[in-house]
Amino acid sequence: MPPAHPFDDDKLKEECGIFGVVGVSDAANFIALGLHALQHRGQEAGGIVTYDHEQGFNSARRMGYVRDNFTNSEILKTLPGTVGIGHVRYSTAGNKGQTAIRDVQPFFGEFSMGGAAIAHNGNLTNAEALRRDLISQGAIFQSNSDSECIIHLMARSMGKNIPDRFEEALRKAEGAFSVLGMTRTKLMGVRDPLGVRPLVLGKVGDGWALASETCALDIIGAEFVREIEPGEMVVISSKDGVQSFFPFRPKKSRFCIFEHVYFSRPDSILGGRSVYETRSQIGVELAREAPVEADLVCPVPDSGTPAAIGYSQESGIPYGMGIIRNQYMGRTFIEPTDAIRNMGVRLKLNVNRALIAGKRIILVDDSVVRGTTSRKIKDMLLDAGAAEVHFRIASPPTAWPCFYGVDTPQREKLLAANMSEAEMCKYLEVDSLRFISLDGLYRAVGVAEGRDPANPAYCDACFSGDYPVPPTDMLDKGFKTAAE
Repeated sequence: MPPAHPFDDDKLKEECGIFGVVGVSDAANFIALGLHALQHRGQEAGGIVTYDHEQGFNSARRMGYVRDNFTNSEILKTLPGTVGIGHVRYSTAGNKGQTAIRDVQPFFGEFSMGGAAIAHNGNLTNAEALRRDLISQGAIFQSNSDSECIIHLMARSMGKNIPDRFEEALRKAEGAFSVLGMTRTKLMGVRDPLGVRPLVLGKVGDGWALASETCALDIIGAEFVREIEPGEMVVISSKDGVQSFFPFRPKKSRFCIFEHVYFSRPDSILGGRSVYETRSQIGVELAREAPVEADLVCPVPDSGTPAAIGYSQESGIPYGMGIIRNQYMGRTFIEPTDAIRNMGVRLKLNVNRALIAGKRIILVDDSVVRGTTSRKIKDMLLDAGAAEVHFRIASPPTAWPCFYGVDTPQREKLLAANMSEAEMCKYLEVDSLRFISLDGLYRAVGVAEGRDPANPAYCDACFSGDYPVPPTDMLDKGFKTAAE
């Protein structure tokens, strides 16, 4: 796999995407389309497993984009069947940024009552402890992924069937997980008790689909039925339809608020809310909290666009595409030498000089992680003749790492963990810098009274340091949360 583009190194990686179908002919074709719609959630690798009553289980795992692998009819012919699951990934666990084919999901296991495969979006916070215990009991791991623990736990379960083993395995898991499983006839889906990661149910013809986001249902023409509830497990078959269970002790939902800010596609629906409309409302709240005199509101494309539109509408300052994104850049096409790294952002973004020159610019972006890209974009605007550059960020300062399925840098590498807002403004060398407040973000996602510190409605650990699930493995290594 080519090295990541230097621009991407300053963005949070969008966890993983999962998609599965049952009761449809040529399941692999549906899965490939669904994974293509979820490509934004993982761009390092992808895989598909299907079952056919004549050929049994078949799988294909490839490095790179879905479009470069699973649009090939010869590959899809090797994946017959009416049930299957698929996965696209970033390396949120295991070899981060160094994906090996052995780490690519779905993972498959053969049990006494038949085979099963699983695909996981999220991160198990007790994976290292589980792995040590399993290895001490004789388990032989084939990958560096935390998700493989689930297969080994299923193998050791005494459940009378695979869905029972699936349930028992996940009872031992801690952290954030939306997991798909499949047997020869069934498609299974589970969300963790807090519902940190998304999972939705759709109806496609006489069959059913489970996906990370509703946009993946749209691409196959499936009807969105509902979200899988936090702590819910569904077992779906052509014979019995959708069966629902709640195997975990009930807890108050803590869905990841950053899904609304950045991870999910703007045309998806989360919690009954349009992601696009939520991001636009973030811009409205940001304009109310952090007004500034300027001539033009510009987004950092594409993730800053809806918030910039909202900011423009609320402030009355015109909106313009001051930065144009090269849609075909993808990853670096040549080895990133120092010279190439220095022009990294310019390979992906270009300033619309005719629009920028002489103007006071409000630049809206989704987040600031290390700050390296923000500085480069600011320099590009000034080089193009901008009179002033004012940064407005559509999320609170990212000051804490995520342990629930997002590949974030270590805390000491996060700009907001080491600097105040004023210090960050000086470091970025911009005329002003303002982040939306945590209360403002909560208002934008529909919580009118803002964040309740005693009982938050969302997981916002990357902003607050309030981890709803103790990051067991990291605590064992000495990590300190905000509460400590």
